[in-house]
Amino acid sequence: MLRRTFGALSLATLAAPSAHAQGDKVAKLVVGFPAGQATDIVARLLAEALKPELGETVIVDNKPGQGGSIALGLVARATPDGSTFVLSPLAALAINPHLYKNVTYQSLTSFEPVARVCDLPLVLVVHPSLPVKTLPELIAYARANPDKLSHPSSGNGTLSHVAMEELKTKAGMRILHVPYQGSPPAMNDLVAGTVQVAMDTVTVTRPHIDAGRLHLIAVSTLDRLTFFPDTPTIAEQGFPGLEASAWLAVLLPAQTPADKVKRLSDAVVKVVGLPEIQKKFLAVGAIPHAMDTAQFTAFLKSEDQRWSKVIAQSGIKAD
Repeated sequence: MLRRTFGALSLATLAAPSAHAQGDKVAKLVVGFPAGQATDIVARLLAEALKPELGETVIVDNKPGQGGSIALGLVARATPDGSTFVLSPLAALAINPHLYKNVTYQSLTSFEPVARVCDLPLVLVVHPSLPVKTLPELIAYARANPDKLSHPSSGNGTLSHVAMEELKTKAGMRILHVPYQGSPPAMNDLVAGTVQVAMDTVTVTRPHIDAGRLHLIAVSTLDRLTFFPDTPTIAEQGFPGLEASAWLAVLLPAQTPADKVKRLSDAVVKVVGLPEIQKKFLAVGAIPHAMDTAQFTAFLKSEDQRWSKVIAQSGIKAD
């Protein structure tokens, strides 16, 4: 089902609508990653679901770069009239401001938090040519072959980068990091064997896992995933407490009127709670997890504090 859904999204919905009925109101949902990335796929499902709730056509506008920070910078400077909002992942909001010197926004003051949408759990996969089937076997192989392996990410500072760096540090592995602009090209090179091991979302890895092009060795949530019930967690395999699951959330520019923030928040929370939308999210590897404005505002503050400490302790640098 995932492969059919993913294919349909890739081919049928990745192009922005070319025309709208005269008189239609149009809103813009900005995404900081290329078409086919997990955030983009969720954004297109969300945009379609919001149309009847808002009475507006919602266009997804891809503005990739700097792990999602380019998009956030653009939205921070947008007119605060409720017509432009962003679907942002954890990393762009809670990691990048502590990693990059040239981020053009402040996560806690440049936006009006609207709602949390879903979680995107990460999994650890390897190219089938690698003689490993478990995390301990990967660690042993990497230690015996320092700097021989490389791992991609969807960009410097993204969770696929930071989570893998945390695992490498705790496991004592030397694996070269290769940043890409988004997950699709990273997955292409992983399938080709150009890079050999990766931590990325269920959304982009599962089609390759199901087809045998990648081998799944661990999931990065604290509990096993319903998608892969027989696959042990990283925590189970010797690293208790190690967790990596991205969340996605909607934000508006700061100073957007409160009634417009509430209108969008109510709409997002409602559609994320619809059984048919939850089914579509799960089909592409996203776990629905709605929070309203008040809940998400408090959560964002706690995440900003958490990840500022992680970055400071990790020593990760990005230009």
